[in-house]
Amino acid sequence: MKQLHIIQHPLILSKMTQIRRKETPTKMFKELVNEIASLMCYEITRDLETETFEIETPICKTTGYRIKGEDLVLVPILRAGLGMVEGIQNLIPNAKTGHIGIYRDHDSLEPVEYLCKLPPNMENRDIIILDPMLATGGSAVKAIEILKAHQVKSIRLACLVGCPEGVELVHQNHPEIPIFLAAMDEKLNEKGYIVPGLGDAGDRLFGTN
Repeated sequence: MKQLHIIQHPLILSKMTQIRRKETPTKMFKELVNEIASLMCYEITRDLETETFEIETPICKTTGYRIKGEDLVLVPILRAGLGMVEGIQNLIPNAKTGHIGIYRDHDSLEPVEYLCKLPPNMENRDIIILDPMLATGGSAVKAIEILKAHQVKSIRLACLVGCPEGVELVHQNHPEIPIFLAAMDEKLNEKGYIVPGLGDAGDRLFGTN
């Protein structure tokens, strides 16, 4: 699949192993998620459009580069996506943060939006959607639909762990959207968890059950 990018750097492989371990404590889990997001950031942003402008070094004038358009926007899907924000903002401190809240309706099992708070001028912005798990794919598809309605410049989806079912659903609904993963796992189980996965990322990030 052309739009699927699995980032298998040795440092990412090592840190992913640590967050998968069930005995990894909450504090370490949070730190590792941020570190993995930082490492992924280089590949996620590789093809952002840039523009040139003139700067002056202590020696002479030269050409500098900056990302074209308004500041990049990170959009975590609440709540687990919050765990990936800091890792990317450490590298791109000017990035703005929007928030999208989505839950699954108990009867229809369809994703339902309950919160959308975004910066202004979205039509000029590149967007990175953040969610540690790409499981069924329903939340990701819904988040992409919400952002497309704001006529954003571009959208990228960044997750730590994905599975074929989630990737396929996103691709079916939004085939042009690049998907970046640190790991592609085997499947979903009967409860909708990724196998082997890492459990519920939100609970592990925030120490809840």
